[in-house]
Amino acid sequence: MIIQLEGATAGNVAAAKRSLEAIAQSWGHEIAETPAEATAAAATIHGHDGKVIDPASVAALVLSIPSAALAVLDLADRIRKRRRAKELIDHAQQLAAQQVTVCLMSRSRTVELRTLAPDQLLDLLAGEDAAS
Repeated sequence: MIIQLEGATAGNVAAAKRSLEAIAQSWGHEIAETPAEATAAAATIHGHDGKVIDPASVAALVLSIPSAALAVLDLADRIRKRRRAKELIDHAQQLAAQQVTVCLMSRSRTVELRTLAPDQLLDLLAGEDAAS
């Protein structure tokens, strides 16, 4: 996911970046800065993040866990992601009050983050993952 910050002053953008970094760190993630040239190309080109899945391990896992347990895990994951999406959208709305625009750049479009509902954000990200 690429998040682009735009604001009236550099100070507002820097403060917004620090606050988004704090949210990401609370989730156990880090924000990496991308050069402006890469941001423009990112809407059309996405690489993998270096993670590899062993097919034999995945098959063994799927066969060993009943489908009901998978559904519960999927629901719990969706709830966790929805809370994070809501927190991110709420933060984007707060930053808008400071004249900082937070945009989400995807392959198909660029959307202002504060205009999305949590489920819309998750669906947009799921569509990006499926297209990769």
